[in-house]
Amino acid sequence: MQKNVNILNKKARFQYEILDKYTCGIVLTGTEIKSIRSGKASIAESFCEFNDSQELFVINMTIEEYSHGTYYNHKPKATRKLLLNKKELKKLEKEVQNTGLTIIPLRLFVNEKGFAKLDVALAKGKKLYDKRETIKDRDNKRNLDRIKKNFK
Repeated sequence: MQKNVNILNKKARFQYEILDKYTCGIVLTGTEIKSIRSGKASIAESFCEFNDSQELFVINMTIEEYSHGTYYNHKPKATRKLLLNKKELKKLEKEVQNTGLTIIPLRLFVNEKGFAKLDVALAKGKKLYDKRETIKDRDNKRNLDRIKKNFK
């Protein structure tokens, strides 16, 4: 079992422009939290959406089945409820409905109390030319760091 679990969505910052961040809890079963604590989860293709009763759910988050679980084991790609304040939920829902923004998970971690938390972000999808600009900036920064290293 890992001491600190920090599962990242590496593609999120490349594909989306992050506008606002929130940290929320997740409703999990026993075998799900055990799998997360051992680091066997992925949020790469996942996203969040509201259901009919204004509750926020994360969809497509993969948590592998627990190796020592019996018939009580969970489904790997089940939808899981996210826990936020009512005020934050209303604000997020308003932004999603009015401006067409997306809610994406950025990071899955276990806090010091042992609870699984999910950092979600209100994001706007980048266009192709924005992605090219990001790649160009990253390459320029890498070249500049290389030059600085050789200069010293």
